[in-house]
Amino acid sequence: MMEAVRILKALNIQPRRTIRIALWSGEEEGLYGSRNYVKNHFADPAKMELMPEHEKISAYYNLDNGSGKIRGVYLQGNQQVRPVFNSWLAPFNDMGAKTLTIENTGGTDHLSFDAVGIPAFQFIQDKLEYDTRTHHTNMDTYDHLVADDLKEAAIIVASFVYNTAQRDEKIPRKELPKP
Repeated sequence: MMEAVRILKALNIQPRRTIRIALWSGEEEGLYGSRNYVKNHFADPAKMELMPEHEKISAYYNLDNGSGKIRGVYLQGNQQVRPVFNSWLAPFNDMGAKTLTIENTGGTDHLSFDAVGIPAFQFIQDKLEYDTRTHHTNMDTYDHLVADDLKEAAIIVASFVYNTAQRDEKIPRKELPKP
C-alpha cells in the first residue's frame, strides 16, 4: 500500500478525494486493529449507528497475502461494482488480473468495513506457500517475497485507489447490514 501511494506521489497526481492507507495489527488474532478503527470512525456493527465519517468513505481495498500475483477482486456480494471494476482491470488483463467473482472471502481486514456497509474488497492473489511452514511462522521473512508480484500489485492497487478517488460518485454500496 505504501508503494502504491509512492507511485501516485511520483506521478504528481492530485486526486479529487483523499487516499488513506492503513496498516493494521491484530488481524490474525481476530481483526482487532481494523475492527477497532471501524468502530471508532464509522460505526459499531452491533448498533449500526453511523458516524459522520461513514458517509465520506468510498471504498476499502485490502491486499492480505503479501506476494502472489493479483488475479482479480472478490466483489464481496456487491454485484453493482462489477462493471466499474471490470473496466479498471482491463489494462491489467495481460498480467493475469481479470477475475471478478461475486464470492466473499473471509479472514482479512476488509470484513470489518463490509460489516458496517462500506464497500470493501480483497484482491484475489496466487497463494504462494500459504499453507506451508513458512507462512505465519518465524520463517515468514522478506526473502520469501516475490518482488515482481509486489511491483505489479502496487501498480494495480495504485490504479484502483486513484480511480476510486476520481469518481463523481462513491463506489456502489450494498444494502446496509442489520445490527
